Amino acid sequence: MEHTNDAHKVKPFTDDEYAQYQKAFSVPHRRPIRVGPKGYVLRADWPTHSEDVRTMPLRPDDIFVVSFPRSGTTWTQELVWLIENDMNFEKAKSIPLTDRYPFLEDFIYASATRMAARNDPAKLKMLEEILKPAPERLAATPSPRFIKSHLPLSLLPEGTLDTARVVYVARDPRDVAVSFYHFLKSFPHNGLTASFKEYYDLFINDLEMWSPIFEHVKEAWQQRHHPNMLFLFYEELSKDLGAVARRVADFLGKQYTDEQYASLLDHLKFDNFQKNTAVDITDLKKFGLLDSKGQNFIRKGKTGAWRDNFDEEMIQRTEQWMADNMRDTDLLFPQN
Repeated sequence: MEHTNDAHKVKPFTDDEYAQYQKAFSVPHRRPIRVGPKGYVLRADWPTHSEDVRTMPLRPDDIFVVSFPRSGTTWTQELVWLIENDMNFEKAKSIPLTDRYPFLEDFIYASATRMAARNDPAKLKMLEEILKPAPERLAATPSPRFIKSHLPLSLLPEGTLDTARVVYVARDPRDVAVSFYHFLKSFPHNGLTASFKEYYDLFINDLEMWSPIFEHVKEAWQQRHHPNMLFLFYEELSKDLGAVARRVADFLGKQYTDEQYASLLDHLKFDNFQKNTAVDITDLKKFGLLDSKGQNFIRKGKTGAWRDNFDEEMIQRTEQWMADNMRDTDLLFPQN
């Protein structure tokens, strides 16, 4: 997979885009940028670190878990890690998932997190270590390295798909929008005051971070037959996790007994997974970044939840939006 200069060209939001974006928040946000010919939305400080990401040295045993946010990333990370690590449940429970999977573009949150902890020197000092750029952290990480990213394939390190293995998980965009909204509401410093319907205008108009979602998913879908790519749907995990676990094991060259798979499925059962503190971002509650009384990072895990949140006008608008974006692809999201 090759990167071109065009893939990294940057332009800021227009005045109209920024006004529409900022309208959803009660606090000022820096003007986001669009990156590459698809116009992926990222935070303004992306160009400061993009070259470090693009040129990050890769290893043949690196494993990336990639997705658009709120698409089942955390569930997939735990599944992949356990299968690659011989079902070591005790280790998985003792080491936070965020330590096992450095977040490749975590620096885009650095300014927001430092701002939230600015009045607490002890928290700020801890944050400085946590927020060390992922390429720097990964350079000192022993193999095999596990890497999380919400970047589209075209913005991952150069040569990722030809060197490392990538597990990509996609989810129905309507459910992603609902989950993303509730996720953002749980971060008080974001100042999101928009109703879901108002927020959905941002999402459907590709003004949310990492948008456009369809281009993000289609990039991965086009590479689904690459030997180093495993493309999954969240809806598949939800419907038949056992079958997906076996696909992941085949992809990673692992074999397990029925008893081991049974233990894995129990560990990953949604009720158990939601209570697993090793996969929740509890550190963010300590730093005051996540509402301590609010939802867990692992929310409901429900497919088809969009139906409880959309009115008739939104449904009709969304049908047209999806039809327009699916016209040039054979990609189909599973029915739920």
